[in-house]
Amino acid sequence: MWETAAGADGSADNLTGLVGFAARGIEQLGEWGVGAFTLAETVVPPIPSEVILPLGGYLARQGDLNLLLIFVTSTLGAYLGALFLYWLGAKLGLERSIRGLSKLPLVDREDFEHAAHWFRRHGRSSIFFGRLLPGVRSLISLPAGASGMPLGTFTLYTLAGSGLWNGALIGLGYLLGTQYRLIEEYSRYLNYAVYAALGITVILLVLRHFKRQKIRR
Repeated sequence: MWETAAGADGSADNLTGLVGFAARGIEQLGEWGVGAFTLAETVVPPIPSEVILPLGGYLARQGDLNLLLIFVTSTLGAYLGALFLYWLGAKLGLERSIRGLSKLPLVDREDFEHAAHWFRRHGRSSIFFGRLLPGVRSLISLPAGASGMPLGTFTLYTLAGSGLWNGALIGLGYLLGTQYRLIEEYSRYLNYAVYAALGITVILLVLRHFKRQKIRR
């Protein structure tokens, strides 16, 4: 997926493949292009955020984009995309929403069902942690809207989780600079770290639950 050949000048013209396509789109639209790509990825993932966000950080390192504005627009784009799916779930219900969206390309019904199961199991905390998990990050908004989760709570958890994820990947691209071809490897390690942190959090929640049950007895 990653075919990069960044030259010494750091020009996005030297990036090829999927990364090159995204880079040229962002160069045309600027920081708001990062937000637009992120919004689109949240609703129907054509290009994953693991590509877009480090690329935005990379271009900021070259002086082509503003680092802070990239973070703001990408988080706003992620929230607006999540809000659309939240609204869709609230309006149509979970089953009708899944039936309609699963007809779109690159989307499987199992992905929606997995996100719905995650939400039923973990409740509102799944909105925050779900933003850190590929495959769950975009679709977790649908069951949240269908279940009638308060919009204020949804907004808070979505912005917090999306901001953390976006900031990490943008910062990664900025720090790597011209070593952009290393981002795929580092993104994979970032996913591993997120899974580990999530596992620890779930264990702590389970232990707290049993502790409360013991106290009640």
